[in-house]
Amino acid sequence: MDLSEIKFTPATPSKWGDIETLFGERGACGGCWCMAWRVRNKDWVAGKGSKNKRAFKKIVTSGEKPGILAYLGREPIGWCAVAPREVYGSLARSRVLKPVDDQAVWSISCLFVLEPYRRKGVSVPLIRAAVDLAARQGARIVEGYPVIPTMERTPDPFIWTGVPSAFLDAGFVEVARRSKTRPIMRYEIPKRRRR
Repeated sequence: MDLSEIKFTPATPSKWGDIETLFGERGACGGCWCMAWRVRNKDWVAGKGSKNKRAFKKIVTSGEKPGILAYLGREPIGWCAVAPREVYGSLARSRVLKPVDDQAVWSISCLFVLEPYRRKGVSVPLIRAAVDLAARQGARIVEGYPVIPTMERTPDPFIWTGVPSAFLDAGFVEVARRSKTRPIMRYEIPKRRRR
């Protein structure tokens, strides 16, 4: 696959149908619909499936632009969620992923690539496109919270926050690690790229 053929576009109200197509019946994974970090765990579990879908649709149709879609031709093949850190309540409650400092950051909370395109390098340009989207909305710093796989072949659903190598390849650097398998990585957006 030629990665240069992939095109990116923000998740806007007109793209909701493509998000539904990409996420499928399972809402990307286990009925999540990219709500896992936005709400308390008990609310996310209670909302698995249609409730999470409705909640996420409301976010997308509000005009918030909660992430970036990747396309190969007309087919949506990937997703990366990015938003101001304060949108993700789970980060505020996490001991491992608590703020590094008091700087305002945007956070990449989720990567989802359609199965036939996984492990083919799609994540790196998807992360870069998410950084570009955040920069256009005024972000100065974007963070990622990848997982270091603990098994030789970790199932894809367990690495939905990405892997460190993809973030490194996208220009991020590790700035903190409070857990052996969960680095906090950052990309500082150069002034010329900010809106």
